[in-house]
Amino acid sequence: MILYPAIDIYEGKAVRLVKGDFEAKTVYEDSPLEAARAWVEAGARFLHIVDLDGAKSGSPKNLHHIEQIATELGVPVQCGGGLRSLGAVKDALAAGAERAILGTAAYADQDFLDDVLSLYRERIIVSVDTRGGMMSTSGWTETSSMSGEAVIERLQNRGVRSFVYTNVDRDGMLEGPDLDEVKRIASAVRGRFIYSGGIGKKEDLENLAALRQVNLGGVIVGKALYEHKFTVKEGQAALEPPRSDRPYRPAYDATGD
Repeated sequence: MILYPAIDIYEGKAVRLVKGDFEAKTVYEDSPLEAARAWVEAGARFLHIVDLDGAKSGSPKNLHHIEQIATELGVPVQCGGGLRSLGAVKDALAAGAERAILGTAAYADQDFLDDVLSLYRERIIVSVDTRGGMMSTSGWTETSSMSGEAVIERLQNRGVRSFVYTNVDRDGMLEGPDLDEVKRIASAVRGRFIYSGGIGKKEDLENLAALRQVNLGGVIVGKALYEHKFTVKEGQAALEPPRSDRPYRPAYDATGD
């Protein structure tokens, strides 16, 4: 699995929220670029960026920060926040994002989702965020009556194969993931998904890895890294399977071709 250090950008700074509450934010770095640089220098191989201003307003507000991070640091970036039009998705990918993360619009606007998937299917992830098991929308400011599993099934029927699943109730709380919930989501997802929400210590990552869910491709971590609960390299090691469980890959081509 892949460790994704998170950089949430709000009012030009790298912040973290508690349970998605914009009033309960902590500023960790005045410069999103410097926050990203710290993770890359610590060994991060991928970055997860959320434009919170964009999520709140409905259109991207921080693409210049994403472009700067992607250009200067040279690691793959996935980004979301306010990507609710085809033009916004194009702009995010043009800014250097390897993958674009869709939220509210993916299930509110079927034509939009169809158009985006037809153009960029392999570069699209849909974020499924829940409060109390029900779908949370519009930058986590509203909650629907649909369960996370039902939303995933509906999206998969329209061709979505990659998801980010976030338990908003646990976000920023450092209390660990709900492992039973993760197993339920893994059973619902036919493609791949990334988990986010509540990671507070290295053992939380080890517990997720121990579930051995082959479609769980990674974990997003923010506050725990900012508050030095563990390092990037420790987190990466926790998500790697024991050496005996890894598939055998010869160091050279034995055929000689």
